[in-house]
Amino acid sequence: MAQRHDFRTLASRRIYTGAIVSLRVDDVAMPDGHTAEREVVEHHGAVAVVAVDEQDRVVLVHQYRHPLGRRLWELPAGLLDAPGEDPLDAARRELAEETGLAAADWELLVDIALSPGFTDEAVRVFAARGLSEVDRPDPEHEEADLEVRRVPVDQAVSMVLGGEIVNATAVSGLLAFATTRATGTATRTPDAPWPDRPTTFARTRAEG
Repeated sequence: MAQRHDFRTLASRRIYTGAIVSLRVDDVAMPDGHTAEREVVEHHGAVAVVAVDEQDRVVLVHQYRHPLGRRLWELPAGLLDAPGEDPLDAARRELAEETGLAAADWELLVDIALSPGFTDEAVRVFAARGLSEVDRPDPEHEEADLEVRRVPVDQAVSMVLGGEIVNATAVSGLLAFATTRATGTATRTPDAPWPDRPTTFARTRAEG
C-alpha cells in the first residue's frame, strides 16, 4: 500500500484565548503540495454520566444553553478543567454537583469527538448505577436554573429519535446505553486509555 501523506503543521498562530476555549490557525501541508489554513478551537474536554436508577430511569437535566438560546435536555456533565484530574473523578463530582447523587457502580460507555473538523473537544461518557443521594453544592450561573428529572430509559431514547434531545453527548450516551443493554455488548473499564482527551488548551492556559 502506498505511504499515506503526513499532514504536518508548518506554522501556528493563536487568535484568541478565553475561559473555556482557545482559537488557533495552523498552516498544514496538504497532499497536493499546497499549504492550507485550518482553524482549530481548543477545549478542555468534558465528561458526562448516564445515571440510571433501580426503576430503569435515567437522570436528565434541563439547562439553558446560550449559543442556542434555549434550554436543552442533557446528561449531567462538566468540564475537565482541573489539571490532571481523572475523568472518573470528574464524572463523580459533576453528578453530585448537578443532581445531588452518587453512584456505586461505574462503567465506560463511549468516547466522542464532538466536531473534529474544527475542534479537539472530546467527551467521555460513563454509565452509573446504584444511585444514592448526597449533598449538592449551591448552584451557580445557569445551574441555578437547572431542572433535574428522571425519565424511563426507553422514553429518553424516544426523545432522542423524536428530536426532543439534541445535545450530541446526550444522544450518544443514551443510544450507547440502550445498545449495550439490548445486545449485552461489553463495555470498557472506566480507566481505559483515552488517546483523544484534549490537552492542548490546558497547556495554553498554563503558559499564560
